[in-house]
Amino acid sequence: MRVSLHLNLPREVDSVPAVRRLLRCALDTFQVDREIGNDLEIALTEACANVVRHAEGADTIEVRLDVAEDRCAIDVADNGEGFDADAVDEPTSAGEHGRGLFLIKALSENVRMQSSPRRGSLIHFEKAFAGAR
Repeated sequence: MRVSLHLNLPREVDSVPAVRRLLRCALDTFQVDREIGNDLEIALTEACANVVRHAEGADTIEVRLDVAEDRCAIDVADNGEGFDADAVDEPTSAGEHGRGLFLIKALSENVRMQSSPRRGSLIHFEKAFAGAR
């Protein structure tokens, strides 16, 4: 069995908890361990929050969730101005910003970022987990 969702949400703060709740429901369907689920929820929240905060010119957040018994794959995309993915640094202890991508990398696997000027950005991440109990 697999749960796949493709969402186009407004680029606004209220979209973030909505997509997080949908992920939680999909993970609950497969009885995914709560710690793994929390990691994915945090990573998804950070990816969506980055779009809300930083995707200049974007009007939507596009989210794809693909949850199966053994893994979850997530894509978060926008149609904004884009950014230089190679220029993303590790966060500094003094800074309030820059922790979102660091957290996504720490909490998930197979993280990939793509961005094109005036065409938007995409972040993909996955997490493997044991099957439903």
